[in-house]
Amino acid sequence: MKTQSTVIKVRDLTKDYDVGSFSRDKLRALDHLELAVEEGETFGLIGPNGAGKTTTLKLLMGLIYPTAGVATILGKPIGDLEMKSRIGYLPEQPYFYDYLTGRELLEYFGQLFGLGRSERRTRVDELLDKVGMTASGDVPLRKYSKGMTQRLGIAQALINEPKVVFFDEPMSGLDPMGRREMTLLIRELRDSGVTVFFCSHILPDVERLCDRVAILNRGKLVEMGPLDDILKVSIRTIEVEIDNLSEALAAELRGKAREIEKTGSRARIVFARQEDFDAAVGPLTSGGARLVSVTPVKQSLEEHFVAEVSGGEPK
Repeated sequence: MKTQSTVIKVRDLTKDYDVGSFSRDKLRALDHLELAVEEGETFGLIGPNGAGKTTTLKLLMGLIYPTAGVATILGKPIGDLEMKSRIGYLPEQPYFYDYLTGRELLEYFGQLFGLGRSERRTRVDELLDKVGMTASGDVPLRKYSKGMTQRLGIAQALINEPKVVFFDEPMSGLDPMGRREMTLLIRELRDSGVTVFFCSHILPDVERLCDRVAILNRGKLVEMGPLDDILKVSIRTIEVEIDNLSEALAAELRGKAREIEKTGSRARIVFARQEDFDAAVGPLTSGGARLVSVTPVKQSLEEHFVAEVSGGEPK
């Protein structure tokens, strides 16, 4: 069994920005961030606007410099050129040379990575197909929609067959079909052993894709861990589907259930607590009703996120 290694390590990473030209005040965008991402996992960084997500990615890419702290990728410092040849990056708002076609742009990036002509052409065709852009490959970028530009941005991030990819809001501008394709692509990357690190505000996508998540708020790490661990204590309700529920039995259960929704002989009953459900099982079975299903409803990542960043329970 292959032992996982840490491919992204962040220690005490801090970034301050000057507030203005004539002020000594500083705005702390990232505050002593500590995290580690393991080989082959899909890691999601989430947080409200201004939380420090994009700042974190820009620091990891070497686009800006930290006020304090260090980071390594694939065991190398963030300025290492050999390491950069093994990673891919999609910024939040990619901007490309709009007089080039999509195919020409990917050819250009392939040349930058030293791919030979034959290998480059094969790789470009492969990537255009992968992101659903084969038919638009020879169209100038100035005629691309935002979603098409985003798809091409994803393709350029993969041109060098990276070991680690960084995506900043990869679903931005994509229609439902594009989001589905991006979801499948991220899963394919993970299955092939690529480490995926991405920021997103579309929390259902994060919940569906990520092995672990980190929640940032005002530059500070609020929580980090596997989704199952983060959400395991958050059973919200217990939903029960009942057949043959009589009016008398429904009246008896009204003191125990949060909600009873009856359609003909079938009913959906929602219990707020496990104890309420346990107390209702006896009357249900002895009262002639048939238990069709019992579903514990967990708190979603979105609900958990709102509670964490607001400091209270989700509304």
